[in-house]
Amino acid sequence: MAFTYFFRDMLTLELITKYVIPQVKGHRHIRVWDAGCAHGPEPYSVAIMFRENMSHFMFRNVKIYASDIDTSSRFGEIIVNGVYPEGEIKRIPSEIRKKYFSKNGRPGYYEISDEIKSCLTFTQHDLLSLTPVATDFNLIVCKNVLLHLKPKERVDVIKMYHDVLVPGGFFVTEQTQKMPMELESHFQQVVGNAQLFRKV
Repeated sequence: MAFTYFFRDMLTLELITKYVIPQVKGHRHIRVWDAGCAHGPEPYSVAIMFRENMSHFMFRNVKIYASDIDTSSRFGEIIVNGVYPEGEIKRIPSEIRKKYFSKNGRPGYYEISDEIKSCLTFTQHDLLSLTPVATDFNLIVCKNVLLHLKPKERVDVIKMYHDVLVPGGFFVTEQTQKMPMELESHFQQVVGNAQLFRKV
């Protein structure tokens, strides 16, 4: 199973909080695609950041599509149940952890709140199919996936992301991945020291 934990990449979460959420929080429909989500800590961390910066009423507009190729066929069940070992949530700031997690009944396991679980949908999906899980996304998060692709595959996948983002929608990827030269005219880099882009 992919190694990950909640709030693993604080830079990405801070970028989303500072640049993305203020731009989309007034929208009637807010769609996020977390591609390569593993068993859920990343999209759930994103969901928590949206909730922390929105009212309960506004958060009901958020829909997060979490997808992964998932060769284990276990990720969907884990994400739906929202139950995780203590080791995966210990890096969450304590006030947030207390707000959104409760003991599950299994020793050493915690369950995420129904409010957060309800905004996530998991789909088993191969990015190289170049068929998106949906359309009209405000934000696409793709971390630790593109580096495994060949250069042409990377271009094709990012082009697919561009096609399904709404005008002005955001795309964020890992720091090691630069925007392919072929697609530089498709996106504007939001901040110079991070891989957060906005659709042109």
